[in-house]
Amino acid sequence: MRKKNQHAIIYAILAATLYALSSPCAKLLLKVVPVTMMAAFLYLGAGIGMSMVGIMYHITGKPRGEDRLTVKEKPYIIAMILLDILAPILLMIGLSKTTAANASLLNNFEIVATALVAFIIFKEVISKRLWIAILLVTVSCMLLSFEDSSSFSFSYGSLFILMACVCWGFENNCTRKLSKKDPIQIVVIKGLCSGTGSLLIAGIIGETIPKVKFILLILLLGFVAYGLSIYFYVLAQRYLGAAKTSAFYAVAPFLGALLSLVIFQEIPSATFIIAVIIMIIGAYYAATDRSWKEIRKP
Repeated sequence: MRKKNQHAIIYAILAATLYALSSPCAKLLLKVVPVTMMAAFLYLGAGIGMSMVGIMYHITGKPRGEDRLTVKEKPYIIAMILLDILAPILLMIGLSKTTAANASLLNNFEIVATALVAFIIFKEVISKRLWIAILLVTVSCMLLSFEDSSSFSFSYGSLFILMACVCWGFENNCTRKLSKKDPIQIVVIKGLCSGTGSLLIAGIIGETIPKVKFILLILLLGFVAYGLSIYFYVLAQRYLGAAKTSAFYAVAPFLGALLSLVIFQEIPSATFIIAVIIMIIGAYYAATDRSWKEIRKP
């Protein structure tokens, strides 16, 4: 079990690393792509890409031993799809109105939302050590967010990103209820259904379809930053639960902000360095938490 727990931690960190690519890359593409179209093709990229992965498993005949989704999971599947339609649209609207680094850091609120929903609604056990980790990550996020007071405020764009995080907090817990099932099937359903829903909304509100080269870039980004990221996230949730997985996922906003600093050539301040140290301490508390009360065997 301990070895599987260690693998789950690696999955959670890998999921965070892949997702970190989304904000800075999407920020660049939003210059030429409408927000809802962006959200749609990101999720379609996840669905199409993971469908191809599933087909390759089928062709090679490699046994996976995964359980398929059933009618019993239907309420969570529907909730997951609806939330995955709303959340990325809100995120893209917010991202279009704030900096990529700021958006990446605000994504840390997803950790808090996920933990609170897991604790209050789904009755997951959260240890004191994990609460400390979440608190430290939140403090780090606040320091980083207020590093540039002229860009960070509870503005129009920031509020949309926070609303997206709340949606993903609920969605993460719905996905937790499905985490014993085939992760590829889960990602395919999330990607294709949510992407199609967003695409219909984009058509209804009159957004123009991007050029083919941009669609291909978004699909690729969606496969890597959403598809593979969600796949590893689901695997991590099997053993860590929603709250603990979200704590390890805290590295995603940091990595996204760091990547944004590189891409947009911004120089980190002393506040940034202090916040990084606090985040490292928070990650240590999460990684060394030994109260595996919320772990479930698949």
